[in-house]
Amino acid sequence: MRPAPLMLALVTAFTFIGAAHADKDENPTSRAPLLPRYQQECAACHVPYPPRLLPAESWQRLMQNLPHHFGTDASLDAATTRQLSDWLTAHAGHRRAPPQDRITRSSWFLHEHDEIGASTWQRAAIKSPSNCAACHTQADQGDFNERFIRIPR
Repeated sequence: MRPAPLMLALVTAFTFIGAAHADKDENPTSRAPLLPRYQQECAACHVPYPPRLLPAESWQRLMQNLPHHFGTDASLDAATTRQLSDWLTAHAGHRRAPPQDRITRSSWFLHEHDEIGASTWQRAAIKSPSNCAACHTQADQGDFNERFIRIPR
């Protein structure tokens, strides 16, 4: 075999291997620029979850069911719903949808928080795994970097 075809085959193989692992290794909390309307509407009630935490199909289901958004009526007008849904799906992750489309039930979330015991989640200052801002001090800015974690006692 000539060197050029062998080199081309190796480069192609490594490119496909790298692409196959890219999504698995991507950090779903990496920051996409937050849409101001998303911050205005969604972050009024909870931290602005990074869109890559859920796949597009999860975001679509959540946006289609806003009158029953985890026990709260989060209804928006049609134009705003469409704008937010389009933005969320455009920046969505590529992982499998977690049960009930809950970020806290995703395999990624469970793996990242596996050292947190059940009693920690029940602390008055935390209350639930979905209260990211309780421990992630920069969560309201979409920054979940571990150096900004402070677990309340």
